[in-house]
Amino acid sequence: MKINVKSDKVFVMKIKNNKRKICFVITAGNHYSRSKLILRALQSHRAVDLQLVVGASALLSNYGDVLSELAGDGFVCHAKIVMTLEGGNLVAMAKTAGIGITEFATVFDNLKPDIVVVRGDRYEVLSAAVAAAYLNIPIAHIEGGDVTGTIDESVRHAVTKLAHIHFPTNEQSRRRIIRMGENPRYVFNVGCPGLEFIAKNNYVVSNELVNRLGVGDIVDINKPYLVVMQHSVTSEVGLNGRNVKETLLAVAKLNIPAIWFWPNVDAGTDEISKEIRVFREHQHSKDIRFLKYLPTEQFVGLLKKCSCLIGNSSVGIKESSWLGVPVVNIGTRQQGRMKADNVITVSYDRKKIASAARKQIARGPYKRSGIYFKKNTSQRIVDILSSIELYVQKKFHA
Repeated sequence: MKINVKSDKVFVMKIKNNKRKICFVITAGNHYSRSKLILRALQSHRAVDLQLVVGASALLSNYGDVLSELAGDGFVCHAKIVMTLEGGNLVAMAKTAGIGITEFATVFDNLKPDIVVVRGDRYEVLSAAVAAAYLNIPIAHIEGGDVTGTIDESVRHAVTKLAHIHFPTNEQSRRRIIRMGENPRYVFNVGCPGLEFIAKNNYVVSNELVNRLGVGDIVDINKPYLVVMQHSVTSEVGLNGRNVKETLLAVAKLNIPAIWFWPNVDAGTDEISKEIRVFREHQHSKDIRFLKYLPTEQFVGLLKKCSCLIGNSSVGIKESSWLGVPVVNIGTRQQGRMKADNVITVSYDRKKIASAARKQIARGPYKRSGIYFKKNTSQRIVDILSSIELYVQKKFHA
């Protein structure tokens, strides 16, 4: 690589050969599903060498089999990073992030990419961004600029300040990134890649698959049902068990079958898992089936048919806005994030949760919202990644 200095004194990197090595980091199953169209476009681009690095919960069997999915879709994994410490507490998160920095630094030093691409706001993503930044590798960040609750809020903005190229999913986030001092020429409102993936496919799910996976009652998805996704809030450690208990009791009172997904790997996860197990074992969880994972295509098919999504997942904010799924958003995890009309937000209170759910079920599907959707999101991202001038030294733009 040759380093030049432009007139604005930003160091710009010129690639010697025609192919740009783009390293895409996948640290969770949903990272892969939401990025699949981007990866296909990168793989087929004649001026790009795609490198895939898979780590963290994407390597944990409890959360799917990302490596098999990659292989089945014709992708090659160039490096695997084992970094996740179990324990469901704050120390485990902090130490996982530290291990990740070390491991990502080694992998990036070996692969020597021209760009590292990361997505989202989790601590594993911060590890990759820190490692790339200290190795003077330009970073592209997808889905920055959002405002939410939990430590994810801080992580997302920290990655933004480390990143060189920004792909927010909406105009509010684009403006927010620019207000953080980022160069407007490198901030692109491209829409949400996950919604483009949904829009281009017509997914279905079978009773047989849903009831073969997980534990609990058999649920007939040809009849009305709920989907529940409640993750821990890392700034509310010690309260997550109590909070999810309110949701469990509310769902039980609704007398409608529910498919409940296990929480992801965060501090407070063990609190939630314990309450779910206690509830399941002592109250028999009538009409509830608990799943740890469902393949992406089948999950979308399940989501679009449900009567209501209950919980605090970003799926209720982004994917559900495009599908028009009624949502009851609980608590603080998604506070501040831009929401469509399909979302009702309530506190951790069983009566309020049940009341809002009944209202949403009676209301039925909403009109599709485009607040996070743009056409050709993935191709636009790839066009930018493959051609934009790269720079190393960042500067604050007032």
